[in-house]
Amino acid sequence: MTPDAAAHMVGQMFLAAFWISAPLLAIGFVAGILISLVQIVTSIQDTAFNTIPRLVAFLGGCLVLMPWMVHKSMAYTIGILGELNRYAR
Repeated sequence: MTPDAAAHMVGQMFLAAFWISAPLLAIGFVAGILISLVQIVTSIQDTAFNTIPRLVAFLGGCLVLMPWMVHKSMAYTIGILGELNRYAR
């Protein structure tokens, strides 16, 4: 395996990890902004009020996006294992 092929393989791994995690990160970001706005408007400074809705949003996002995330992970894995003979040289 040449250094260029290894760098390409690592780059593809990072891109796959980014695209799989990006929707959950976006859900957490939006939930955090909305909860912070509610806290500012109502002057509630309770940490449970901040944490519990964000966890519920992540759980809902995981349940909704899990089939898509598994499909992307399987496509990446099949792509790597399908080209395994190319990397073995």
